[in-house]
Amino acid sequence: MAADFNWAVGGEAGDGIDSTGKIFAQALSRAGRHVFTSKDFASRIRGGYTAYKVRTSVDKVQSVVDRLDVLIALTPRTIEENLDELHEGSVIIYDGERTTMQDVEIPDEMIGLDVPLKSLAEDAGGAIMRNVVALGAACEVAEFPIENLDSALEKRFKDKGQKLVDNNKEAARAGQSYVAEEYDHEFDYDLETTDEDYVLLNGDEAIGMGAIAAGCRFYAGYPITPATDVMTYLTGRIERYGGHVVQAEDELSAINMALGAARGGARAMTATSGPGIDLMTETFGLIATSETPLVICNVMRSGPSTGMPTKQEQGDLNGMLYGGHGEVPRFVLAPTTIDECFWKTVEAFNLAEKYQLPVYLTADLSMAVTEQTFSPETFDMDEVEIDRGKVVDETTIDDHMSDSGGFQPHEITDDGISPRAFPGTADGAHMSTGLEHDEQGRRTEDTDMRVEQVDKRNRKVETAREREDWSPREFGDADADTLVITWGSNEGALAEAVEFLADEGIDVRVLSVPYVFPRPDLSEDVAAAETTVVVECNEQGQFADLVEHDVLERVDRINKYNGVRFKADELADDIKATLAEGVEA
Repeated sequence: MAADFNWAVGGEAGDGIDSTGKIFAQALSRAGRHVFTSKDFASRIRGGYTAYKVRTSVDKVQSVVDRLDVLIALTPRTIEENLDELHEGSVIIYDGERTTMQDVEIPDEMIGLDVPLKSLAEDAGGAIMRNVVALGAACEVAEFPIENLDSALEKRFKDKGQKLVDNNKEAARAGQSYVAEEYDHEFDYDLETTDEDYVLLNGDEAIGMGAIAAGCRFYAGYPITPATDVMTYLTGRIERYGGHVVQAEDELSAINMALGAARGGARAMTATSGPGIDLMTETFGLIATSETPLVICNVMRSGPSTGMPTKQEQGDLNGMLYGGHGEVPRFVLAPTTIDECFWKTVEAFNLAEKYQLPVYLTADLSMAVTEQTFSPETFDMDEVEIDRGKVVDETTIDDHMSDSGGFQPHEITDDGISPRAFPGTADGAHMSTGLEHDEQGRRTEDTDMRVEQVDKRNRKVETAREREDWSPREFGDADADTLVITWGSNEGALAEAVEFLADEGIDVRVLSVPYVFPRPDLSEDVAAAETTVVVECNEQGQFADLVEHDVLERVDRINKYNGVRFKADELADDIKATLAEGVEA
């Protein structure tokens, strides 16, 4: 792997950290470099430490690591927070004229560059551009052609007029020139550029893009961290395809609106996070009982209650599997990479309509806010297939009528899947209710019909087990004695951790599971391994519990629940420690 470069900007919420980081990430991707970002931000509008980190290489990068080469520090706390990741030769860019930074101490083994960010920005047209001055300084340190930064600045500010674009370019060059003229130092960095053309997007954006590609034409949601960007992405885009976005007054209204749209024949979805899932649970049961296809995106964060809204966790698994009163058939899909967020969203819509069930599409905060580069071919729209399931029309509806001549939307079938008629289909008028019902949708308390309907609805899941491919993704050494199983956003860190372990002569086989329910049978895989380790971001080991339930064997567990994602080098160390404990035992 080519050497990677790790950069960060940190300060307080309200300091423009996110926009600054995104500009630099876009500049790197436009220069043909791979990018992987991470964010650390407080759940407040102003104040509280926040940071944006970028890891970049000409080779693919899939994780963050414990290393920082260049840090733009807008506050003293920024240095304190990142001290463990800074190393000998790391460069810290700061503004010594700023009151809070006048007495800042730079560790001896590191290089401090005192750059008058605010003053240079004012000379270029306004103090608000001080972060762009810092970006220019970083370009000089990293020997990164500033023309690539120009391109990102144009994309960011072109809608606000050419003068603002020109002022920002001037500010960037002021920072670059200041470092070149004032610091006679040979830095250790030289960022290579390529002719590659990459797409830069995060998990929420990939879900939104997948929804449009899948034919979603109605979205209702209520803003909640970290799911809001799904709605933000769709707004202004879905309308181009005849769709609509509605910001509801709360999560309960959002799911009920989406349910109504789905009953009307539209592909519909909503997105929320843990607290919103709690509010949606009652309607979730109505969706399943009325056999309405609906996609519910849950972007997990730290809980319970309000928890830590801006921190990482995979703690909602049991809630998605078992939440709701009564026994509710469902599907739970968990994309394991950002690009898979796109494809699993398409799959979620197909599964919802093929089996007329609610589908949980679950991501997590790390995946939602992380931006990563992909080749445009990764999202080949020609590969998108849409399956609307067992839909009847005027030519086939007669096969699904009752003896009294009424359409049967809840017809008892061998595979559990009933016929579906869109509104306006001749002779397709029918009712559905959350009460138990007969084949025509009429309420009933008949005991035999109750059993038949419950069995029919659950039979759909068994049919899906047989018809669909629920296989996990495998990488690493297929013959290794150590098996590591994971789900969700941990895959990227684990993929790089496997490389670190291989360099030390430790072979590992990895199964990354994007299907939580139904899920693959891993019994043979676990039986073939000497040691099985399950990696996840929660305290109780919720996915490990599922594996143990399925395979009837104990597994080792690596759990992280401090609100921070796994890092590749950290995870490699955790796996080594787990294996060592097994040897000692």
